Amino acid sequence: MAADCEELAGVARDAGAEAVLTDPGHRSGTDRIAEAAATLPEEAVINLQADEPEIPAAAVLKLADLILSERNEMMATLATPLLEEADVKNPNIVKVVIDSGGHAMYFSRAPVPYAREGWAEDGSTTLALRHLGIYAYRRRFLLDYSSLPASRLEETEKLEQLRALEAGYRIACAVVDPLPDGIDTPKSYAAFVERWKARR
Repeated sequence: MAADCEELAGVARDAGAEAVLTDPGHRSGTDRIAEAAATLPEEAVINLQADEPEIPAAAVLKLADLILSERNEMMATLATPLLEEADVKNPNIVKVVIDSGGHAMYFSRAPVPYAREGWAEDGSTTLALRHLGIYAYRRRFLLDYSSLPASRLEETEKLEQLRALEAGYRIACAVVDPLPDGIDTPKSYAAFVERWKARR
């Protein structure tokens, strides 16, 4: 685990994980992971963000396979179908549009692409997917990424993956089955806590 303070690192160690303390001044999680990766020998690194605690192991393994099976891929991520019209319009839910080769074309908090004919009940009128907060990177890409300046798109949308796209990197994107929402607001955190309690 890459953490920006001893409190978080201590929680990780208490749970049996290894923790690396990083500079608290990083602009994004990817910058933090890049610092940690500089000390690691592994060829690939997966960044599972804490606000996506319900991503199943099978999805993590699918992402690992994606980054390791294609030697030309420098960065990869996951997405899942958008099932509700409200999700398309919710700026806390990041949308991604992918091309026919399975690479991200753009990420946005806005409804993209705009469905001129309106929303269909089956969701067929949106080509966007819900982006999940998990990434895989080649170690050498991470070291390059950390030296890139923050991009205009990244600063506008507050989405770190746009720095990679604007610099000309491709981001492979695999689609997985629908998952519970990530934790983006106090309301979504409360919903997660209820789901977690129900499992016990």
